[in-house]
Amino acid sequence: SPRKALTIAREPASPNDPAATALQALGWVLGDASRAERFLSLTGLTPDELRTGLDDPAVQGAVLEFLCGHEADLIAAAEALGISPAALAATRERL
Repeated sequence: SPRKALTIAREPASPNDPAATALQALGWVLGDASRAERFLSLTGLTPDELRTGLDDPAVQGAVLEFLCGHEADLIAAAEALGISPAALAATRERL
């Protein structure tokens, strides 16, 4: 059976909880190895900093900034999370 931690990204994102939305977006980003490498490269975060900073609004904002910087990723992530790209982008301002 799938681990509980893997199922959270499959649940629809709640635009009312920006931190949860950012974490779900991070799960989507990390779901693809090349995209995850690009994320780490562009943000300058290390895997350890990412792990320890999951509850940090700056780290969560970096995820959303990364997605907003590449429209194709923003659209695909929003679709995967069940929200509009505009709502996902607006989440960045609400962290």
